[in-house]
Amino acid sequence: MTATYTYPKYAYRRPPELDGPSARRGVVVVGAGPVGLAAAIDLAQRGVPVLVLDDDDTVSVGSRAICYSKRTLEILDRLGCGEPVAGKGVGWKVGKVYQGSELAYQFDLLPESGHRRPAFVNLQQYYFEEALVNRARALPALEIRWRHKVTHVAPAADGATLRVATDDGEYALACDWLVVCDGARSPIRRLLGLDFEGQVFRDRFLIVDIRMAADHPAERRFWFDPPFHPNQSVLLHRQPDDVWRVDFQLGWDADPEAEKQPERILPRLTAMLGPDAHFEIEWASVYTFQCRRMQRFRHGRLVFAGDAAHLVSPFGARGANSGIQDADNLGWKLSLVVAGRAPEALLDTYDAERVAAADENLRNSTRSTDFITPKSAVSRTFRDAVLALARRHPFARRLVNSGRLSVPAVLADSPLNTPDAASFAGAMVPGTVAADAPVTGACGPWLLDYLGGGFVLLVFGEGVDAAAARALCAAPVPCRVVQVGGAGGADREVIGDAEGLVAARYDGRPGTCYLVRPDQHVCARWRAFDAAAVRAALARATCRPPET
Repeated sequence: MTATYTYPKYAYRRPPELDGPSARRGVVVVGAGPVGLAAAIDLAQRGVPVLVLDDDDTVSVGSRAICYSKRTLEILDRLGCGEPVAGKGVGWKVGKVYQGSELAYQFDLLPESGHRRPAFVNLQQYYFEEALVNRARALPALEIRWRHKVTHVAPAADGATLRVATDDGEYALACDWLVVCDGARSPIRRLLGLDFEGQVFRDRFLIVDIRMAADHPAERRFWFDPPFHPNQSVLLHRQPDDVWRVDFQLGWDADPEAEKQPERILPRLTAMLGPDAHFEIEWASVYTFQCRRMQRFRHGRLVFAGDAAHLVSPFGARGANSGIQDADNLGWKLSLVVAGRAPEALLDTYDAERVAAADENLRNSTRSTDFITPKSAVSRTFRDAVLALARRHPFARRLVNSGRLSVPAVLADSPLNTPDAASFAGAMVPGTVAADAPVTGACGPWLLDYLGGGFVLLVFGEGVDAAAARALCAAPVPCRVVQVGGAGGADREVIGDAEGLVAARYDGRPGTCYLVRPDQHVCARWRAFDAAAVRAALARATCRPPET
């Protein structure tokens, strides 16, 4: 318990396997953190029964991850828990970078209007997890077992067998698929001796959450070499409940245990906030930058996601956000495989797409770390010169790197994409996350309300006849038709584009069609509807053979 939050205690229940035969499970998720819960909710919403095992009985202790991107909020909207997170969190889009005490420049992460969600929301991880737990508990197909610790895993060609320790003893549990979301130290990854390669940086940072009544704006502030913490860097973020996150760079020689003590923290905060500031320390931790990942995220019937699969430094908010994108990528694919509607090869594309996304995050995180913590006098001179130039020259601002903020992965090289056969303007290339926009329609006021969950053919105008639309809905992997403008019918959903932003963002002309995956990524587009081309693109996007 803190001054602002009371940790829930979730009830342990004796498992039936201790009193009788153990029923084989289809999907087991290990880890009830943000990624494991998101994956389990996604599967359960698709009708896949899923069991979640967690060795604790509460949410994460300490605020931990706090910055959740617009894309994460959009995924949570589809999972039915976006509003509690966005409503409680502190929205922001402006970041400021200082050199010493002088503002070097500022940036706006979402300068255009017409989006449902802000660029970022700051929210303590315990609130985030609690919102997901509440959603999970409302789904009949989802069971969470608290204080159930996996102690052994035996992979097999058709799944895995687990040993699970509880308050009442151990039991065996067999499953067809195991989704591993058990965090950065991943006991399962270690039990299986799987690789985890990359770089650990020789620097340490102190995270402090303080409770303080202050009217500072909701924006990201980053200082290089400030007078209150010379030769180091500092980051400040606002959270709900008058809680503020402060990150202090410490250097490699800092003693992690000593630096977490109040007598070491208080002087740093007083120097930063002033002698008259009133605050209380809520939580503190010391961490080391890491940029590491597994070589492969899929190992037969075992699939790894989130921090169990990859780790990045926290500047840039790429850890939790990329983990939620892992779950978003995995859910629809695994559900199709479980249902027998797609081959297991579809899960190889989870590995290909999310390894590529992890590598992009690792590159950005490594570059941020190198800029924030120069490794030589030459690097330091370059960094300081860039910051000085950034005050007056826009070209230098592109070189400043206080943590490139998380953006959704563009899966441009995905084997599930169908290459363009016509020319298009704008950013909605195959592999891109579908852009939101305000609309009118029966299911909600935003375009993303109509996309996701299953495949969708987004059509501009009346280019798809009723028979073709019904055939798509009845296909082995169904595809709904959503039409922008024009007359409606029982075979499709029709939405209005009153502000013209859907057409503008998708370069939508009469007849233009976009095929959108269940995770809201574009995978094909055409200037006119062609039933055979759409069927071929659907087959390609699900790794099925083309129809003959």
